[in-house]
Amino acid sequence: MSETTATIEEAAPPPPPQPPPPSYSSASLRIASLILKIFTFLLLLISLIVLCTNTVDVYPQKLRFQDIYAYRYMLSTIVIGTAYSLLQLALSIHNVVSGQDGILLLDFFGDKLISYLLASGTGAGFAITVDTKRLTDADPLFDMIDIREFYDKAYASASLLLLAFCSTAMVSIISSYTLPKKV
Repeated sequence: MSETTATIEEAAPPPPPQPPPPSYSSASLRIASLILKIFTFLLLLISLIVLCTNTVDVYPQKLRFQDIYAYRYMLSTIVIGTAYSLLQLALSIHNVVSGQDGILLLDFFGDKLISYLLASGTGAGFAITVDTKRLTDADPLFDMIDIREFYDKAYASASLLLLAFCSTAMVSIISSYTLPKKV
């Protein structure tokens, strides 16, 4: 009986080798993170310019973005995101040049916090634009005023902020991947 058991064990093929886990070089992650941070900074800067130049003449005065509280909140999220993005951009350039990983916990927690902040600013911008557009479209008083450009700029700024959020979320994923390998 022991001979047949030994023969069966010898006849069974060995298990196939497990493929190695995907390995990404930390240099390629640093470069990808740098590119995304540049993209985020540019999106936030353009969104800031579009939002700050958003005015419309409503006789006898002008309607400006700062007259609406949700746009003020959106502005503050853009400014905070731009400042953080600029700081991270400088640190990322240093990391790519020096070949170091930088301050991983700042990247990890900062990217998450800023992405949530940008998401809330995006939501506020879209929500107030939809609500006020619906109200002005229903009011015959606003038929004489061409207020569409005001809403188009608000939508454009919120859309750019949404893209900046998506880019920051991708950077957050990269920082989430990098942290366990080094800590």
